[in-house]
Amino acid sequence: MKIALIGATGHIGSRILKESLSRGHEVTAIVRDPSKLAYTGTRLKIVQGDIFDPDHISEIVRNSEVVISAFGPGLKETDNLIKATQALITAIKSSGKIRLIAVGGAGSLEVGEGRLLVDSPEFPQEWKPIAKAHKEALSLYEKEFGLDWTNISPSALIEPGDRTGIFRISGNKLLIDSEGTSKISMEDFAVAILNEVENPKFRKTRFTVGY
Repeated sequence: MKIALIGATGHIGSRILKESLSRGHEVTAIVRDPSKLAYTGTRLKIVQGDIFDPDHISEIVRNSEVVISAFGPGLKETDNLIKATQALITAIKSSGKIRLIAVGGAGSLEVGEGRLLVDSPEFPQEWKPIAKAHKEALSLYEKEFGLDWTNISPSALIEPGDRTGIFRISGNKLLIDSEGTSKISMEDFAVAILNEVENPKFRKTRFTVGY
């Protein structure tokens, strides 16, 4: 499958790249600074691009079957997340019938009836602005009825770890393990994304994964 990956040099994006190549897919890695990408291979094409430039992104991804966005702004760059989402939607819509899978946030996941994780007392204050921005980004996708999109949220805690391939899947509800922790490794998060690429189950909706 031909995959265009935005954010391939990031913590999550680099794992998505590795997982994609290990499964034999052809990947076009779209990065701001190609020198930061150490991967090489016959199935990898590295292209310099900016997610905020929808016309350029549209041209780059035109021959792809799936676009995966692992764009990750800083905690205080909430406006950039919304602008990037709007630009990405514009780019995909003008590129033809291409599927979009975007990495979202955990803050908008449900932790109880009518209550979201971001509204929980224990949710870190410094993470609330970006969590709410991810929620707004999700709402932008939900308004695009003609777009073939999927938004995937990690668990509350996502960090480097093992690739086990064993995890649970949920729609909008935060997954919590037997120890009361919500977590997923970046490696298994990448596995979940590629599983969805190869075997779509969540078109035009959001899902999450966790242990």
